[in-house]
Parts: sequence; C-alpha cells; structure tokens
Amino acid sequence: MGLPLRITFDDKDYTYQILNTNLINKDTTELEIIFNGEKVELVMDNKKTWVQKDQSNTIDPELIQALGRSVSLRLRM
Repeated sequence: MGLPLRITFDDKDYTYQILNTNLINKDTTELEIIFNGEKVELVMDNKKTWVQKDQSNTIDPELIQALGRSVSLRLRM
C-alpha cells in the first residue's frame, strides 16, 4: 500500500505502513507492516485477536491489537 497511516494509542501518535502485496480482504489473517521503522508481522489467532508473529522485538500486545483493528477498519476486513 505504501501510504503512511496514523494511529493514536495511549495518548501517543504512531505511524505505520502496510506492506502486504496480496489483496487484503475479510479472509486475511496475516498482515505485514512497518512500525517504528521495523517490519512487524501480525497474525489473527483463534480468538480473532491480532498478535505479533515474531516475538524477537516484542511490542505491547494491546498496541498490536489496536494496529490490527485499525487496518481492519480502514480496509473493511
């Protein structure tokens, strides 16, 4: 997608970009984004919540959930 998107979480503003090359629709369960200059992969788990796929650089789970929800709402997933 390439356009920088913004999200406010816990009174802080963040920007991110969506990297997915395939079409994002309601059946999408994985997202690739650039967040704080680093590639982050999000996966929807069995409970329909977004979690971080690679745990090497852990980000607050609530922030990950907010990022996934933001993408879902913007792209009508």
